[in-house]
Amino acid sequence: MEGVVIRVRRRIRRKRGLTKRIRGSAECPRLTVFRSNSHIYAQIIDDERGVTLCAASTKAKDIRDVIPNGGGKVAAKVVGAALAKTALDKNIACVSFDRNGYQYHGRIKALADAAREAGLKF
Repeated sequence: MEGVVIRVRRRIRRKRGLTKRIRGSAECPRLTVFRSNSHIYAQIIDDERGVTLCAASTKAKDIRDVIPNGGGKVAAKVVGAALAKTALDKNIACVSFDRNGYQYHGRIKALADAAREAGLKF
């Protein structure tokens, strides 16, 4: 159990360093990712106003119908594509990517690549 606590503390320390450098604005909001063992969540945030502009996760009904298991790379790709589609519908084309302290590989990379392929620029 102690290993889990240490991993979480390390991720939060990395997150603090990233949050100082990455800020979302009205022109280029912040795309942030959170992953748990069983689900993945992504949202686009305007930090100046403190507002979530759009969000997608494996818990959303339309995604849950397509992907029954919400923890894998395939689910991350579906979430990334759905978030990009929603963002483009709201005229958000450019975002800054906040990996939230996670390493850029696996599910995080799959989500980012799917969002790029769907039309988001970051």
